[in-house]
Amino acid sequence: MTAPVALVESALAEFFHSRRDQVARVGGGYRSAVADLEAFVLRGGKRIRPSFGWMAWLGAGGDHRSPQAASVLRACASLELIQACALIHDDIIDASLTRRGFPTVHVGFTERHRAAGWSGSSERFGESAAILLGDLALCWADDMLRESGIGHEAMGRVSPVWSAMRTEVLGGQLLDIEAEAGLDESVEAAMQVNRYKTAAYTVERPLQLGAVLAGAPESLVDAYRSFGTDIGLAFQLRDDLLGVFGDPAVTGKPSGDDIREGKRTVLMAVALQLADRDRPDAGSLLRSSLGVVDLTEDTIEIIRTVLIELGAVADVERRISELTNRALDTLKTSAVEPHAAAQLRAMSIAATQRTY
Repeated sequence: MTAPVALVESALAEFFHSRRDQVARVGGGYRSAVADLEAFVLRGGKRIRPSFGWMAWLGAGGDHRSPQAASVLRACASLELIQACALIHDDIIDASLTRRGFPTVHVGFTERHRAAGWSGSSERFGESAAILLGDLALCWADDMLRESGIGHEAMGRVSPVWSAMRTEVLGGQLLDIEAEAGLDESVEAAMQVNRYKTAAYTVERPLQLGAVLAGAPESLVDAYRSFGTDIGLAFQLRDDLLGVFGDPAVTGKPSGDDIREGKRTVLMAVALQLADRDRPDAGSLLRSSLGVVDLTEDTIEIIRTVLIELGAVADVERRISELTNRALDTLKTSAVEPHAAAQLRAMSIAATQRTY
């Protein structure tokens, strides 16, 4: 049984409801700001992280009919609040204007400040408010996990995983902004960003969380982590391609935003490596275009063509295939319960071959 999106979202909605009186006592604009956070969390999203955590629990012996199932589902759903924090802060760092087809959180607060005619900088107000909401999401993720009902012993097993995940995602974000500053153009550096900014908290750690919730043996936990690292990296490499070639109507973000934001993705690192070897003119174009916020669509289309001609797109597709195949081999030889393994295989293929 997969983790139904509706059940994950119901658990999240119940948690937000549990905080309403506390938020109301603070007064001011806090209630409306938290309502914005709730809308952001509940509006769309693929719920990948809770799904991997839940399926890992089932694959390690968990039973969806057991009394513990509801608590495990709540614990897995709390991962969405970690995701909310990461997205809100990432959008500020990248100066992104849209997310899932809506204004980003900081843009929404900026527009509210401007429309109300409040004093001070609308942009600074928007960013400040969004930073605080991202912080709140991170705090509430901890609260939701702690109040999930998984029990003291299970919490003792989960806590080290949870702590490592939070530390890694923040470290990965720092590596990302260092990369955007041009400190390291290598493919290895870009893969390191992907490993900790995305792969660890998207697939690897949720799988580990589900496994330790079930009290899985170390050998199974290790298999989950190996599988999760490879699928998480492949997931992010697909995201790198979508950041340049994706359809805005499907992805909810303008195509080419990764270039305008100066993202030092694996795709771009491979392209620069190939350009320096074969086409210095292409390398100059790519370097001069990274981080230029007003790039025209015509220039973005030229860059897309260059990335294809250099072989960078084919290289990234090859990496996705290799990582996915290795992960599926790990899964095949693991002790994961067969039905759960089949579901994890399907989820992994969907995540790494997606067009959204």
